[in-house]
Formats: sequence, C-alpha cells, structure tokens
Amino acid sequence: MTSTMKSMWAANKERVLFVVSTALLLAGIIAWSLSASATSAGLWITGTVLGLVFSLAWTIQAVRAGQWSVDVIAVLGLAGALAVNEPFAGAMITVMLASGQLLEARASARARRELSLLIQRAPRTARRRSEEAVTEVPVADVVAGDRLLVGTGEVVPVDGRLLSTAVLDESALTGEPLPVERVTGEDIRSGVVNAGPPLDLLTTAIAAESTYAGVVRLVEQAKASSAPFVRTADRFAIIFVPLTLLLAGLSWALSGDAVRAVAVLVVATPCPLLLAAPIAIMSGISRAAHLGVVIKGGGALEALAGGQIMLFDKTGTLTQGRPVLAEVILAHGYEADDVLRLAASLDQVSPHVLASAIVTGGTRRGLVLQMPENVEEVHGYGLEGTVDGRRIRLGKASWTVGENSPADTPPWVRQARRRADLDGSLTVFISIDGKPAGAFLLQDAIRPDAPRMVRALRTAGLTRVVLVTGDRAETADMVGRIVGVDAVLADRDPAAKLAAIEHESARGSTIMVGDGVNDAPALAAAGVGVALAARGATASSEAADVVLTVDRIDVLGDAILIARRSKRIALQSVLVGMGLSVVAMMAAALGFLPPAVGALVQEVIDLMAIGIALRAVLPGAVHTISMPAADIATAIRLRTEHDATLPLIEQIRLVADGLSSLDCDVSPVKSLLHSLETELLPHERADEKLLLPLVDRALGSSDATAAMSRTHAEIEHQVAQLARLVHILEGHPAQPEDAIELRRLLYGLYAILRLHNAQEEEGAFSLVPDAALRSKASP
Repeated sequence: MTSTMKSMWAANKERVLFVVSTALLLAGIIAWSLSASATSAGLWITGTVLGLVFSLAWTIQAVRAGQWSVDVIAVLGLAGALAVNEPFAGAMITVMLASGQLLEARASARARRELSLLIQRAPRTARRRSEEAVTEVPVADVVAGDRLLVGTGEVVPVDGRLLSTAVLDESALTGEPLPVERVTGEDIRSGVVNAGPPLDLLTTAIAAESTYAGVVRLVEQAKASSAPFVRTADRFAIIFVPLTLLLAGLSWALSGDAVRAVAVLVVATPCPLLLAAPIAIMSGISRAAHLGVVIKGGGALEALAGGQIMLFDKTGTLTQGRPVLAEVILAHGYEADDVLRLAASLDQVSPHVLASAIVTGGTRRGLVLQMPENVEEVHGYGLEGTVDGRRIRLGKASWTVGENSPADTPPWVRQARRRADLDGSLTVFISIDGKPAGAFLLQDAIRPDAPRMVRALRTAGLTRVVLVTGDRAETADMVGRIVGVDAVLADRDPAAKLAAIEHESARGSTIMVGDGVNDAPALAAAGVGVALAARGATASSEAADVVLTVDRIDVLGDAILIARRSKRIALQSVLVGMGLSVVAMMAAALGFLPPAVGALVQEVIDLMAIGIALRAVLPGAVHTISMPAADIATAIRLRTEHDATLPLIEQIRLVADGLSSLDCDVSPVKSLLHSLETELLPHERADEKLLLPLVDRALGSSDATAAMSRTHAEIEHQVAQLARLVHILEGHPAQPEDAIELRRLLYGLYAILRLHNAQEEEGAFSLVPDAALRSKASP
C-alpha cells in the first residue's frame, strides 16, 4: 500500500467501517426476509468478524497505552456471538461500534498543533554586508560578528547589536503593540520586526542560539509536556468492564448456558458511551461555533468545561492590541478639530500603525479629510506634506517642535510628555506652517467588553483570573484593576509565562488566553489554550485548543457555559444509558433476553441515550447579548453623537487649564457653557431616554444602567452649577477665588464625563455587534 493510500485509509477508516458494516447488516436482513438463511448468516458472520478485527485492534492499542477500554466488552461480545451462533447479534454490535467510532472521530479529532505559521515566519535568509556588496546568505550561515542589513518590514533573523538607530515592532516577543525606538549600540533580539528605515546589525549569536529559535523550542517542549485528556469512556470503563465480565461469568457458571453470558455481553456493549456522549460534545462544539468560538475537538471542550483558573495576556486580549488616539494636547491658539483634521489627512497615505490610529481618531469624530500633496517621509523623524494649502509635519518633537533646553521647552510640550510618561502613551507631535501646533497621545486602550467578560467568567464558575504579560508593571496593574483580575504578573517573557502556567496549574485546571507568538508556549502548556484570531491566524492559533474568530472576548464566558452544559448532558446520557444497560444485563443473565433480542433492546437504549444527548443542540443560558436591529441602529446613532462630544469634553480641560487666578477671563467659560448646554446636555438626555432603556431590554434588568443614570443626573447638576456661577459673575470682575471655583467645577465635570464615557463604552456600546460598529466607523 502506497503512502498516499495509507493516509487516505487513516483519514476514512471509520467511515468505511460504518458503510460496510451497515451494508452487511441490511443485506443480511433482506436475505433473511427472502428465506435465504445461509446467505443472511454468511453476511452477518462477515459483519461480526469485521467488527471483531477492529475492536480487537482498538483494545490492543488501548492496552499498549496503559488505558482501560470498553472495547474489550465488544471483543468478548462479538467472539461470543460467533461461538454460540448468534451472527445477527454480532452484526448489530459491529454497526453500533462503527457508528460510535465515526461520531467519536468527528467529535474529538483535535486540530494538529503544528507550528507551520511560526516556522514560516522565521527568516530563511539574511543579507550580509561586506566591503564590496550586500549578499543574501542562508540564515544558518550567519556567524557572530557578521554585519547584516535588515530592510523595512523584515524580521530580524538573529540576535545582534544595532549599528544604527531603529524603530522596531517587538510585539512578537513582548506582546507590547506599540513600536519602540532603539538607539545605536543597543542589543536587539531575533523575531522583532523592523518598523522603520533599513537598519544595520552586528550579530552576536547564530540563528540556532537566538531568541526566536528559543521561542520555537519552548512551544515544542510545552507541547511534549501536555498530558493527553483522558476520555470519559475510559474513566467509566474502569468500573463497567469488570462489572460486565463478572456478571457474564456468574450467569454462565450458575446456569451452565454460555448463551446467557453472550447475551450479557451483547446488551453491555457500551454504545451510550460511544454514541450519546460524542453527540452531546459535537452539539456543544457546534453551538460554540455559532458564537465565533472554534473548539478543536471533544477533548478540548471537556477540558474547557473543567477549567478553574484563567490566565490572560494583556495586549490584544484585555486591550485592543493596537494604538488608539487618547488625547490631543494643543499649543495656544489652535483648535483640536482643525489640528486633528490636518494630521489625519496627511496620515492617510502612511502605512504606519500610529498613522492609522490618528486617521481613525479623525474619522471617528466625523472630520472631513482631504488627500495630502507633496508628501515626503523623513526616515527616523516623521512625515511631511501639504494639506489644504498648509505645510504639515508629523513625528518626533525634535523635528516638529525643535530642540529646546528644558527651560525653553513650551509648557504644553512638557505637559504632553508628562502625561505620556504617566499613562504609558506614545506621542506624535505636529507643526503647521513651521509652527508647533500640538501633540497626539496614543494608547493601547482596554477592550470595553473586558470587565464584563471577567464577571461572566466568575459567573461561569472560574475561581481565579490572572493577568500575565510582558508589559511593564505600571501599565499591567492599571489594566488589571479596571478589568478586575485577582493577580497581575508583569514583565514576563515567554519562558516566564510558561513558568506561571506551571505554577498556577498546581492550584487547578488552567485556561490561557493570548494572541501573539510570545503566548504560544503558554497556550500549548496550559490545560486549555485560547487564541484570538479575528485579525488573522498566528502561531498562537496553531498552538491553541480554542480559537476566537470574532474580535470580542465576552463570548469566552459563553463558550465555557456551553462546554459545561454539553459535558453535563453527555454525562446524563451516559448514566441513563448505562443504567438501563445494567438492567438489561441482569435480565439477560436471568435468561429473559436472548442475544438477538438483547441486541435490539440495546439499540432502543441507544436511541434513548442519543435523545438525551440531543438536548445539547438546543440553546442554553449564555451571556452574549442579542439585540434587535432597531436597537442596534439606535445605539449606533447615539454612538456617533457620543463620539462627536469627545472634542468638547477635552475642551473642558483646556479651558480649566487656561484659567488664571491673576487675570481671570471668564469669556472662554461662557463659550464653553453654551456648547455644553446646546450640544452635550441634549446628547446625555437622549442617552437617558433611548440608550439606557435599550440596554435594560438587552440585559433584562435595570440594575446595570443605574450607575449611568446617576452620572447623567450628576452631569446635569454640574453644568447647572457652572451656569449659576457664570450668571453670578455676569457684570462683575472675576476674583482669584472665582477662578479657583471655576476650575474646580470644570475639572470635576471633566472627570465625571471621562468616567461616564468609560461606563457607556463598557456597559452599553460594547453590547453592539462589533461588525456593526466597524461598518459605522469606516470612512
């Protein structure tokens, strides 16, 4: 048999066995109905022998693996049927076995944890620089001390030391999504991507000893250490097999009739285990797939159902995994919308990830962008071009604002840098017609559905939730506090994540969630690995048992509920089926069920067990919210209005910052108050009238919106207080204490609005299907 034929047979042997055994049984029944007894007996004997060969092979395989197997009962039943001349019973057993094997193969076949994507990403060649030229060589030929040229967008092939400045995407190793700048002389690791201009590298290690090769080895080691999941059938076999053999032996010994023993073995054939349980598991897998959760087989589903401890990577799982515009800081005399419109217009032609964040920030605020002209990219500094007749520069502060001593640095620049340091943000500065105009703060924002997802996990029965990330402790702690985890493990490289999995596994069954190459070892080592692949398959999805194909993680709690319900139904079907089988075994032992009738009775028991298992097809309790189309449309419209108020909220802080106790000019406050009364308050009232009832309907309770309703009232109260104070100051020169009071009110209103926006993002807009919001956000 050729290798191709062998692989085809391995992939289809269960189907072939089912088709052939069923055909033999039916053909024998037809022959028997035509009074061709010899022919029917020959067909049934052939079917019985076929089943005996396969069940014997499965039993030997289980014994070699050191496992109890219910297949031994089938071997004895089939052999006994032949011995006592009950070929019909034997053929029935073969069909039952074939059916169970076919369903089990489809239900529990696990996707191979290949590292194809991880391996494909590893560079095969490197460009070695010499005095004469740059030559391409196999990466295995690179030695320490070579000078390499790494082009834009290329993966660094080996560990080395920079001979020039570089901008690197290190997310593959650290999980941190924002590009970082490295200076000449810094050591960098293989596996990172050159996100800037071509760089020169002095190699310090060969490929086999470099960081990226170590990640591959970690995945392979973790895979090797993962114990296979023990099948439910094997656990039941420990009790059921000895019980069956004992009862069959006693019936033979006491009655002296071998037919009774065979009848016991026939009705004991464990088809509720082989049929009903896989059907329930398959139904659970199907239900999860409807939510966008791909569970790779029955073993993965059972392991997911038994999970007790959840570990999350931060970037791309609890956070969005890409930078978003968080704040615009302005130089004196500039408007936020105008500065953002010009920057977003210029960045339309840039493929840089930070440019995408600025463009998205502009379109989300409803700004009309123009195509830039005369665009030039200055490597290592930024982008320059003409928009609406004005020359725009975007990039580093030294290029846009200019080099200044600390004493000469404008206050707004110091403010931007301070806030970036406090929040762990990146800054992009802008100049307009050669004059510094402002700065954009970019952050990896927390997913709005993450806190609700953690609460859903606890409701589903998870006892511990841990955040484990390669990011710095300050950022990780902030994310952990907001989403509500039990522990935060920061500054963890792939090896340290693997150690964390091993440590947490001592507490209970673990589930690891991640989306990057750096998460692959931990995903492979955990009891269950869950990968997010909505933005493309990665090595993590290859190493995972469960893959989320939707860009939201609140469905994970639902997947666990589905897994637990499916496992519970599978267990119920097994217990009912096996219980009835025990009753039938007792009847057969007493001589009330001959083998042929016993085979038919066992088929009835199977149908009952399967009927119980099919309950798993029906929907169960889940946390995923289903909203009517009209409510989705309303939520999207209110989200658009919500986004339009963001610049106004930032204006509150800017006006407060500009108030001086020495020269208190309240005219900006008056202008701001007019905007609050005519733009902000009508939107908040619309939210109270339309959005909160919508959320109440979706969640089936008004408790979730009580806090948002309270902040609506507080916003109204704060704006009313501001209006009264402005009215009091009307016609009177403002005093220093008036400026202090105005600042207090404005900063308080700003803080409440920031909190309220976070509440709406998490509690309301995160309920809207992400595809609907993405289509709304598209320019």
